Amino acid sequence: MRSTTTRSTSTRGIPEASIARLPVYLRVLQNLADAGVATVSSQHLATAAGVNPAKLRKDLSHLGSYGTRGVGYEVDYLIYQISRELGLTQDWAVAIVGVGNLGRALANYGGFASRGFRIACLFDADPRQIGRRVGSLIVHDIADLEQIVAAERVAIGVIATPAAAAQEVCDRLVRAGIRSILNFAPAILVVPPTVEIRKVDLSTELQILAFHAQRRALHDGTDHQTRRDTPDSEFRRDLQPDPATPPAAAPQPATPRNGSAPRPRTTEFSVGSARRPLAEEADRTAGVLR
Repeated sequence: MRSTTTRSTSTRGIPEASIARLPVYLRVLQNLADAGVATVSSQHLATAAGVNPAKLRKDLSHLGSYGTRGVGYEVDYLIYQISRELGLTQDWAVAIVGVGNLGRALANYGGFASRGFRIACLFDADPRQIGRRVGSLIVHDIADLEQIVAAERVAIGVIATPAAAAQEVCDRLVRAGIRSILNFAPAILVVPPTVEIRKVDLSTELQILAFHAQRRALHDGTDHQTRRDTPDSEFRRDLQPDPATPPAAAPQPATPRNGSAPRPRTTEFSVGSARRPLAEEADRTAGVLR
């Protein structure tokens, strides 16, 4: 078994990083085709895709496409090459498990059909969702997953459930014969080596954006967010004694009646017990964000 990781190269020897950029090139090329552009230079295509021309040419060379010096690439033919490599020249049936807000949004998204993906069936375990219509589809009981997946010849499963249910749903999809899974649940899933799984974690992407936004705010001297904690400078200032207030005299220990020296009081501090509430709070916060 393995966790949510991807192989470094595809079965045809194309690096995984190159495969990840092919959909970006395809989107740019389709926009050019819609605008009536017949050919495009590597410089223009690379700039529009946000990569350097050398990397783009290397990526496309894996497809056997080298372009024509002084002319560039034929837009329509390059669209065909990339679509063929990505498997978009055939129809792919997709099942979505979990018909909450995210699941419904995915089911109603019209852009999948133009890319060769057909939402074939929807599943949920909530009796309130079962039997409801989402677009042109009826939400099925997840108890019928294996039977319907086989009947619809589903090739790709999408998990849009809460984290607690994701692994069980993943296992059922695998048992039903699905070998490609897209996971939106905030959980690391374990699958057999024969199953390809991709994870989309929106909360992680937002946190990365928040990091960069905070860095820019600090650099520019602006603050666009509401602070949820006490700034370090204020925290340190609160710890400093007020210079206008004389320090309080240390209390004198009381002398026991028996005349013996007083025993020092020791305050015990447990690192484990102090960290646990913070960790639990962080987990709760992450759960809300996800």
